[in-house]
Amino acid sequence: MKRAALYMRVSTLDQHPESQLYDLRQMAAQRGYAIVDEYTDRISGTKARRPGLDQMMSDARRGKFDVVLVWASDRIARSVKHFLEVLDELTQLNIEYISFRENIDTGGPLGRALVVIIGAIAELERSLIVERVRAGMRRARLEGRHIGRNPLELDHAGIQRDRGQGQSLRAIAKGHRISAATVSRVLNDHTAQLPEKPA
Repeated sequence: MKRAALYMRVSTLDQHPESQLYDLRQMAAQRGYAIVDEYTDRISGTKARRPGLDQMMSDARRGKFDVVLVWASDRIARSVKHFLEVLDELTQLNIEYISFRENIDTGGPLGRALVVIIGAIAELERSLIVERVRAGMRRARLEGRHIGRNPLELDHAGIQRDRGQGQSLRAIAKGHRISAATVSRVLNDHTAQLPEKPA
């Protein structure tokens, strides 16, 4: 009888892993697997640190189970790259990976091939999203729309006047609500623009 580990992840504290757990326990029972441990993370999919997943991978390296059951592939990894890394390590440890929602089973050659194809498609989708964002930004620039933060409006004359009255860089920065480094840059730019005095 194969020993199985179940992994669940929910994104927010108000979500509950019970629905994932019910499906995975049922699948394990249907396949005749003995569940040896259940790991849960309540954390966003993009977060790098996942105590549940980290513990599961640590137990996998110790040979605690033969198969990992997840509800969906996007539950286990924060990116396609991370997913393939997890999958690759499980494969090297001779641990099967089974996803309930996608009906993926790496126990056979077809399942392994399917995982590579899914990974490539997901990577392509991510690239297309990035390209669409870039295209939108290019179009906005061509239409003359501003992207990003508005440029800082500086009172150059006021900064120079305050400095001429003997105020410190910090006092000027506070008065104009800018950083001392910006005050210093404005003053240096002004000095550089002054005509050289004849010798």
